[in-house]
Amino acid sequence: MMTEADYYALFEAYQRGELAVPARTDLERRLSADPALAERYADFTSLTGTLHSYGQRLSVRRKLRAIQAELDAEQAVKLTDAEDGEVLETGNPLMPQLHISRTEQQLRRFWQGHRATMMVAASVAVLAVFTTLLGIEWWRASQKPSLYGYTVLRKEVERIRRTQLAMNRAIRGGQAPTPEAVNPGKFSGTGFALTADGYLVTSYHVIQGADSLLIEGRDRRSYRAEPVFTDVAHDLAILRINDKKFDGFGRLPYSFKRGTADLGEKVYTLGYPREDLVFNDGSLSARSGFEGDSAFYQISIPVNPGNSGGPLLDDRGNLIGIISGRQTDAQSAAFATKSSYLMRLVDSLSAAATHAQPYNLPRTNQLAGTSRPQQIRKLQDYVFVVKVYE
Repeated sequence: MMTEADYYALFEAYQRGELAVPARTDLERRLSADPALAERYADFTSLTGTLHSYGQRLSVRRKLRAIQAELDAEQAVKLTDAEDGEVLETGNPLMPQLHISRTEQQLRRFWQGHRATMMVAASVAVLAVFTTLLGIEWWRASQKPSLYGYTVLRKEVERIRRTQLAMNRAIRGGQAPTPEAVNPGKFSGTGFALTADGYLVTSYHVIQGADSLLIEGRDRRSYRAEPVFTDVAHDLAILRINDKKFDGFGRLPYSFKRGTADLGEKVYTLGYPREDLVFNDGSLSARSGFEGDSAFYQISIPVNPGNSGGPLLDDRGNLIGIISGRQTDAQSAAFATKSSYLMRLVDSLSAAATHAQPYNLPRTNQLAGTSRPQQIRKLQDYVFVVKVYE
């Protein structure tokens, strides 16, 4: 993976025109398609611009000092012929001689004798202040909303605790711990089945930067998966299980809503903020998301890290959205991508034939008319943990 230094070297070569035409074209395409990369490039441009301006100011300052030194030298040559108050050729009157006090003379001698030590101390102090400010800036950056404008809900895995638990389960069962048990992954989120033959949906930010993905169901069976397509603007990702031991999900019990849900509808979600599947419900509180984004709903559901990518359903068992994030300064204000945008994405991919097989979406809804517990019992086998490895 590219480091920060690698990105800066790439951006610098791009600004200097040193990139070959294919590399330059590829970078410009990535900048227009990836908001995170565009933000990184904007930070680089801002930093280099500030440094360039500072260098220009230093250059001007050196020139002014050189001019002043020439004037001082010219004035010193004429001191022997000039009297107090006489105007010199430079146009400046000769000022009366300045007498330095004994105290100031001692201070100047102290400065000349300890200049190096004091400059080092000053440098250390400036460095300490700069480090503190940089630390504060890093902390503020970590608290900033994501590129979607709010706090996303990708969960960072507690490596040590989860590793110990997985190894203990394997040992108690008389089995050797698998690589997946030893390494639980770096991040996790939630995903759910899109088709019966192995396509799934999650949030884009859940899989962002992933080297490999693992899908794990309620029965603890896990499968390897790969991204098929991502929609950064609407925080969507379509995955496909790529595992020989996978034999299909079976008939999906829910359907996808193509229209817009009504304000005030009762909604609920299932997800994996913990190791066990967690249910939460609430209502649809706004037809738009953060700062009026029409691609998202606002919902009054208390969601947590790990809920990202989970399904949002109405009382009739229609899937109406995909959990994305929450607003940090509002209690129980969460956001979900509208299912209509997922349907547009699936339709466009089907029309472009960018995948090996068509997306066979479910045509009937088996959850309609059943109670909430019955809906959950049918739904829970189609909701999964998405584990991200980097």
